[in-house]
Amino acid sequence: MAKAPTHCLSFDEDMTESPFGRIFIDSGTADVFNLSDVNVVHFGVDTVRQLYRGRLRPELLALFAEPGLVDFAGERWHAGRVGRDSGYQFKLQNADLGLILLIKSFHASNDAIAHHLKVEVSPHCIRSESPYGLQQLMNRFADAVLLSAEPAQSAVHIAVDLQGWAPPRDFEGHVHCRSRRSQSYSGIDSVDFDTTSAVYGRGETFTFGSVSAVQLSVYNKSLEAKCRDKLDFWRSVWADSGRYDYDQPVTRVELRFHHSVVQQFADGSINQETGEVIASTDYFGLHAHLDGLWQYGLHAFKYLHRPGVYHPVWTLLGNQLLSDDNEPVEYKRYYKSASGFSGKNVELLLGNYISCAARHRMSSAQAYKALERLPFFDLLIEHYRDKGMKTWEFKQHFRDLLEERYIRYGRAV
Repeated sequence: MAKAPTHCLSFDEDMTESPFGRIFIDSGTADVFNLSDVNVVHFGVDTVRQLYRGRLRPELLALFAEPGLVDFAGERWHAGRVGRDSGYQFKLQNADLGLILLIKSFHASNDAIAHHLKVEVSPHCIRSESPYGLQQLMNRFADAVLLSAEPAQSAVHIAVDLQGWAPPRDFEGHVHCRSRRSQSYSGIDSVDFDTTSAVYGRGETFTFGSVSAVQLSVYNKSLEAKCRDKLDFWRSVWADSGRYDYDQPVTRVELRFHHSVVQQFADGSINQETGEVIASTDYFGLHAHLDGLWQYGLHAFKYLHRPGVYHPVWTLLGNQLLSDDNEPVEYKRYYKSASGFSGKNVELLLGNYISCAARHRMSSAQAYKALERLPFFDLLIEHYRDKGMKTWEFKQHFRDLLEERYIRYGRAV
């Protein structure tokens, strides 16, 4: 199991038995931190997004002929379309169940075996089911949507909710990470820089990292829940801790792990007793390793008091555990080589395809539509998404490459 971050010296290493409360002292500067009034009112999984691969059941598309309420798989749903940026064309939503089914990949034809389903699970559904029960619930609807449905990896958001602490104005300046993408929000204003960060007003939200990798977000959960009309639900969750003060705001520290990153952990993390890799592809298999992901995220985004010394708040977060029975796993991300099939060969494939499209004098729209029908189109999209390119950006990249081919070599290529 990954170790908790190194922290400032405390009067009591356990931090829970000290008669002084959670008190830390930095031996290098003699700075003293008293976190006795900082309380964890919730720690758990906030979001699950489970991908499935299979062939779309052809009769399913009739549900979306008209937007509105439909019966499907023994439940009542609201059927409708979704924006192209989601990667899917249709959705079935049941807020009472706490599920959204995103259906029919934009990047594959109806009869192709592809990632035609993503199941998004709300916090109240996650809390109402065991990990096994939740996986069985998602599998049931996957079988109703797809022929030969197979779990194709899950994305998770893990969150700690705190009272008695809020990020200071200079918070982003003390967070050290590899990613140079940082965002800060306050009210309706926002700032998004690729190489720097900034704060508006009170700095109610700080976000670091990319949505397609690992992302840290620290924000006022009380305000966010109120804006989304979810405050009553979250107050009931926080009250279960026995430490919640209704008069104090709640700060959330949330780590978000994209499907591709979870897959890297599944491919690269090894059980030290059995020598086997995790190799999980669904949420139930991942659940036993959530503490390892949490610790990894705290290492990836270091909140430092000074260079080389973690802020005590990060120590408090690092001591939180979702399970008392963690496996002896060495957690590592497996990165595929650029010379592997998903790297160099994918780009060679795209270049050769563009040459063929130009030779047949195809327009960019015709060429892209034909590209979407290829069985390995998902591989192309995943490769460029891992490089930070959104789907619409890849499409523009494709158009630019085809236009360049015509201008440099003409149509007789």
